[in-house]
Amino acid sequence: MASGDAAGARAAVPAARPSATARERILETAYELFSRRGIRAVGVDEVIARSQVAKATLYRNFPSKDELVLEFLRCREQRWTLGYVAAGARQRGTSPEEQLLAVFDVFDEWFRRPDFDACTFINVLLEMGRDHPLGRASIAHLENIRAFVRSLAEEAGLRDTDGFARSWHILMKGSIISAAEGDREAARRAQGMARMLIEQHR
Repeated sequence: MASGDAAGARAAVPAARPSATARERILETAYELFSRRGIRAVGVDEVIARSQVAKATLYRNFPSKDELVLEFLRCREQRWTLGYVAAGARQRGTSPEEQLLAVFDVFDEWFRRPDFDACTFINVLLEMGRDHPLGRASIAHLENIRAFVRSLAEEAGLRDTDGFARSWHILMKGSIISAAEGDREAARRAQGMARMLIEQHR
């Protein structure tokens, strides 16, 4: 993915556009706030004020805060999982194995961005807990990331593709946490381990 295209995957979107529909303004505002500060720290009143809509308008589009967060998570999957990571890996690699490894090239670019904000799905899962509806939704979105990895492993003809995808996802999540700790080389370190994992599953 070209560096210009990567901007579409930014965790924070521009301030709500006056020309956007009320629903778009609400979602864009929520996307920025939830990405940067988490779920519990952001109140509905703040979303309403920053998106410049009436309270009734927000609740007409999103009957509850949880519904707004669920839509935020779906939007995040479209922008980040599919639009940034999956698309970037597909574009950078000419074979399934290269595309698998390219996930960490995409991560390396992401980790060095000033707006790097770690993994939203991990953040929400840890904040809300696995038994909360938002935690369960985050688990489902994380499984969708594994499904992408699993599909590449199948295309590559690797064995035990489910076990491979789970191990690969550990490398992905671990590198994100390391990058959040300040390790700028986390993606490169993970990529080295990923090469060995591929060899183990040939």
